[in-house]
Amino acid sequence: MTEKKPSRREFLQKSGTAAAAVSAATIVPGSVLGRAFGHTAPSDKLNVATIGAGGMGVGNTDRCAKTDNIYALCDVDWDRAAGQFKKYPQAKKYKDFREMLDKEKSIDACVIASPDHTHAVAAMMAMKLKKHVYVQKPLTHSVYEARMLTETAREYGVATQMGNQGHSGPGCRNIKDWIAAGVIGKVELMESWTNRPIWPQGVTTRPPKEPVPDYLAWDLWIGPAPWREYNRAYHPQSWRAYKDFGTGALGDMACHILDPGYFSLDLKYPESVEGCTSRDIGTVEGGRWGGPVENNETYPRSSLITYKFPARGNYPPCTVKWYDGGLAPTNPELMDPDDELPTSGTIFHGDKGIIICNEYGVNPRVYPQESAEATKSAPQTVERIEGGADGHETNWLKACKGGKPASSNFDYSGPLTEMVLMGNLATVFPRQKLLWDGPNYRYTNIEEANDWINPPYREGWSL
Repeated sequence: MTEKKPSRREFLQKSGTAAAAVSAATIVPGSVLGRAFGHTAPSDKLNVATIGAGGMGVGNTDRCAKTDNIYALCDVDWDRAAGQFKKYPQAKKYKDFREMLDKEKSIDACVIASPDHTHAVAAMMAMKLKKHVYVQKPLTHSVYEARMLTETAREYGVATQMGNQGHSGPGCRNIKDWIAAGVIGKVELMESWTNRPIWPQGVTTRPPKEPVPDYLAWDLWIGPAPWREYNRAYHPQSWRAYKDFGTGALGDMACHILDPGYFSLDLKYPESVEGCTSRDIGTVEGGRWGGPVENNETYPRSSLITYKFPARGNYPPCTVKWYDGGLAPTNPELMDPDDELPTSGTIFHGDKGIIICNEYGVNPRVYPQESAEATKSAPQTVERIEGGADGHETNWLKACKGGKPASSNFDYSGPLTEMVLMGNLATVFPRQKLLWDGPNYRYTNIEEANDWINPPYREGWSL
């Protein structure tokens, strides 16, 4: 009886080498082609497709192309994607990711770098077709979507990664080792902030209808979001401000900036979240967009979000504060007077000292001097990722080929995204503490808040 040969995808999923004897006419062992000297055998290459090829997907695609085959490119805006189409002329071109995924059976892995509101539907379709996925941050547009993607990734056994590249960097991993070693003692407060938004939030009126450019498939851009007429205010960037499409300053940057603390302090689900906005805080000195405004069209000009986490293992209860829109914490007393807080970053407040880092966990520094000296003897227990932040895509591609799970796979980045997006939901109910049941993803004290966990999709779209 002839043994059934594994499919190409099965081979790539189960083996990180080209030593398997599968159709010698097409599978050439990597050793023959000199992989030891940096050459990748054709049989080792994944067929990668990018959804959102002309925006954030440019860098993701280019880094994947260093080791693997760019097989297809999809973007609703062919003018914006023109540079990538020219760079990868052999790649098949699409406007609708659903058509691409339905037709192109040879795709092994998908990069999803479209606007936030289409992340989940694209990733879900790809995973159900057993394609590996790399999804830009934030992973999803809603808390429910994040939970569903996490569970689906487990069910289908695909390799996943969220695009918070700082998680693969050495700074984030140094911080975790230092905190685990007690360098700054017990951490009961973490403060994080961003210089975002760099687009106008707090906008109360909907932009007027404009003619749709002939190179843009506007209906596909809208996707599962509620229909609205085209205006250049939405595309290509300021969509982040609008609640129907983006996740505001918090969603844009917190998956980078809160990540070192979420990782180092083993935070997972908060027990409560409370938000106040520019309306509640009043006009913020130095804020970008002026005084307080109440509206449901865009995210607030400024926000202060407070998360409360219970004790976790050896870690005490912890408060996490998030600031944006011109808000930031005050300089801690232990900080060197010659140092300055970065424009975006995090402060870990311990009972023996503090750690300050820039966004992405970059440039962590420790105060006072005694605590800084203690970092030299802290054991290195957390795995370092080859290539650091620049190797984030490669880290995922290795997982696709049967290697270890990627550094920010959905088992990690799904709950992180849930936590981040709870902050946006909290601004809808300002100055009300929302109590969270993490395992069941429900608020237990304000029933109305649960309506915001899973906003409905436009007719014809589903998860």
